[in-house]
Amino acid sequence: MRKLKLTMKQHGFRIELPHQTLDIDGNELFGIRPYQLMVSSIAGCSASVFRKIMEKQRLEIDDMEVSAEVERDEMAANRISKITLTFVVRGFHLDKAQLEKNLQLAHSNCSMVQTVKDSIEIEERLEVIHLNHY
Repeated sequence: MRKLKLTMKQHGFRIELPHQTLDIDGNELFGIRPYQLMVSSIAGCSASVFRKIMEKQRLEIDDMEVSAEVERDEMAANRISKITLTFVVRGFHLDKAQLEKNLQLAHSNCSMVQTVKDSIEIEERLEVIHLNHY
């Protein structure tokens, strides 16, 4: 079991992590908002697993970006109801069908996605940008 400790500050809370300090507050003037943490953990986990899969297959990836669109339900405490993750992969000799399979595999193996899958709809989209050798 892992334990995290948050301490109260003037605005929000602070957590001391091994490599950084993170301020958390509902007002983003004073820290990262809790929903942003949730979305970032889901997007970051999914992207990390996707990247590891591509690295194991020795795919020539030059760059990858992930953007997240968040839908919230105002009638239910403004809870996150859906997250759409768009992965933009740039590289050489990329097979979009294989990348789609890899993205499905990442979805199944991302611990954060699996943790929320019954309460938040997670949709992944893929854009592939083919780079040419000069």
